[in-house]
Amino acid sequence: MGCCTGRCTLVFICTLQMLVALERQIFDFLGYQWAPILGNFLHIIVVILGLFGTIQYRPRYIVAYTIWTAFWVAWNVFIICFYLEVGGLSKDTDLMTFNISIHRSWWREHGPGCVWRLVPAPPSKNLGDHSFISVTGCIIEYQYLEVIHSAVQILLSLIGFVYACYVISVITDEEDSST
Repeated sequence: MGCCTGRCTLVFICTLQMLVALERQIFDFLGYQWAPILGNFLHIIVVILGLFGTIQYRPRYIVAYTIWTAFWVAWNVFIICFYLEVGGLSKDTDLMTFNISIHRSWWREHGPGCVWRLVPAPPSKNLGDHSFISVTGCIIEYQYLEVIHSAVQILLSLIGFVYACYVISVITDEEDSST
């Protein structure tokens, strides 16, 4: 195979997926979003598997990557629905942190243009020394940033799925013709 083939394109797409997933992983760690952290970790492992399978001509690994992309698209559709509050989901629940903490998306307080200030808790609430954070002036709301992240993941996964199917067919055709 030459350099500008589906195989090289799949390597490029997997590398791009890896970079985007690592970026997302960092911001999910900053926001203590444990469910997305776990999903991103699994995604990174499977993308590495897909890269290895593509480079080493291992169609079974590429098939595993292809199957995972379907799950990854479904997960990202769920995240889009979660942040857009579709179907009874609420972005204000602790679902993404497995109900362990009250943390939210890092982008909620640190989005582009956001100005935040600490507001003391009302005396009626017994929160110890915790304060509320007031966020104003955001150029784009945090839920839309999360939706954009998920949409990019979906786009890369769909392109990766198509190229992975093509590379699998090319590799299996080469194996069949060499016997």
